[in-house]
Amino acid sequence: MTAYAFVNLTITNPDSFAAYRERAGDALKRHGGAPLEVSKDSEVIEGTATAPTVAVILTFPDRAAAKAWINDPELAEVHALREESGSSNIILM
Repeated sequence: MTAYAFVNLTITNPDSFAAYRERAGDALKRHGGAPLEVSKDSEVIEGTATAPTVAVILTFPDRAAAKAWINDPELAEVHALREESGSSNIILM
């Protein structure tokens, strides 16, 4: 069953984020993932959360593929670039 992940990024290091973006697509493809939607115009319409700089909805073939992507030791360097970009939360749905 298809799984989705909501990625919430608040970018404080644009250079690291640019390097991440160059490699993120191939890293996702490795586990069957792809971006479904990307927005730089997120807005909170209820609650007190702060809108992220970038919000992304990722799609994966299933939950196992999403977990394999985030836990793949060969992708640690790519994930580190995202982490160095600022703060992020990834929520598997």
